[in-house]
Amino acid sequence: MIKKVATLLMMLIGFPAAIFAQGAKPQPKPNIVLILIDDFGYENVTANGGESYRTPIMDQLAAKGVRFEECHVQPLCTPTRVELMTGMSNRRNYTNFGSLDLTQKTFGNLLKNAGYATCVTGKWQLGKNYDNPGHFGFDEYALWHLLKKSPRYKNPQIAINGKSIEYTNNEYGPDIVSDYALDFITRKKDVPFFLYYPMMLTHAPFDATPDNPDYLQVQNGKGKKGTSGHFADMTDYTDKLIGKLIAKLDELKIRENTMVLILGDNGTAKGMPARFKGQDVKGGKGATTEWGTHVPLIGTWPGHFASGKISGDLIAATDFLPTICEAAAVKIPTDLKLDGHSFLPQLLGEKGNPREWLYSWYNPSGGETAKAEFVHDANYKLYTNGKFFDVKKDDNENAPLSETSLNTKAKAAKVKLEAALKLFEGPRPEYFVKQAKDFKEEDDSMSEDAGKDNKYKKKNKEKKDKSGKKEKN
Repeated sequence: MIKKVATLLMMLIGFPAAIFAQGAKPQPKPNIVLILIDDFGYENVTANGGESYRTPIMDQLAAKGVRFEECHVQPLCTPTRVELMTGMSNRRNYTNFGSLDLTQKTFGNLLKNAGYATCVTGKWQLGKNYDNPGHFGFDEYALWHLLKKSPRYKNPQIAINGKSIEYTNNEYGPDIVSDYALDFITRKKDVPFFLYYPMMLTHAPFDATPDNPDYLQVQNGKGKKGTSGHFADMTDYTDKLIGKLIAKLDELKIRENTMVLILGDNGTAKGMPARFKGQDVKGGKGATTEWGTHVPLIGTWPGHFASGKISGDLIAATDFLPTICEAAAVKIPTDLKLDGHSFLPQLLGEKGNPREWLYSWYNPSGGETAKAEFVHDANYKLYTNGKFFDVKKDDNENAPLSETSLNTKAKAAKVKLEAALKLFEGPRPEYFVKQAKDFKEEDDSMSEDAGKDNKYKKKNKEKKDKSGKKEKN
């Protein structure tokens, strides 16, 4: 009788009766932090099997959280960011490099509309207007590469909430946006918040960090040593900044109400050497091979996510929006036809509904046709041109499999992938096709000579210029 009366009272004042009747406290909405590391492939994380670089913070988070072995994204930053933020395949809503079409809704829009305080800090490169981040749902921002492309490391230009600040006292770009992120968390600790943190590291140039004695001398592409420059130190610093954020959550006593997801936006800079599980590999940014699309993914939320779980499930960039929305209990509008699948169940230690394959339409220029279009699972990849690879044995896709060489497992996989490709036949939406613009490598360097000094780059540019003049003549 007492419970019935109490339930009636709760209904009258607007609280969920079921929660009161069960004697439970209403659960607050979780805070959400999404960290995207720039040009950072799967092979760089020690917990994944990397042997060249140090990632102790990420390793610890993986050991006490969930580590995914098969997260694949697009080979270049803008294509991945568009998929990540909208939950849709590039085939459906990609325009051109450095752009996110203003007709699109992002996870920022959805969480803001649901009452979240929202912030984006780090690298933008998705439109050159002060109002751009706000249009996509972010209340606050501290961004590099919003209005123009300045040096990203020492003395950058950072746009902060409608004002551009030129730093001139040897400030370090990644520290500036990190400090803003920590300040945002501190100010919003008592309300649900969403922090999207697309880091500026570890993109070229591979310069010294403030932890290096040559920080002032080795900056913005000058005086690098060797082919990988300070990439190892930049990886150290990336890990350190992630550690600072986790420490801030602990300090504010909100760690257990904050889910954190960490991934890379594409493969490591082309040609960047690494030792991985006893073999030598090279970064594959810009290529649709294993080392161009395979990135680390770690999820941590103490008391909620599984602890010490390693998942072999296939995860795509499009899967993050629905995962975040499910965790936040945010309903996705029916008019948004997403390509992504939530992997929240896997994060919670449940089976979920794992994907059988991943699809990719890739062309950084946009346009009518893909530069590469393919489907794959963890073992095999099939392109629309018919080339079929065993990516576990042939990670650089040097030798397509012939029909006569296929064993029973490979034949079954090919049949599955052929059926998947058929689902994506037909033209792209005309609206997005018309916005295509030629992508130039200098827009986001993929050079396998990344890390070499400016003198080399100048000579290389002169060669290209001369070759261009000859062609014109």
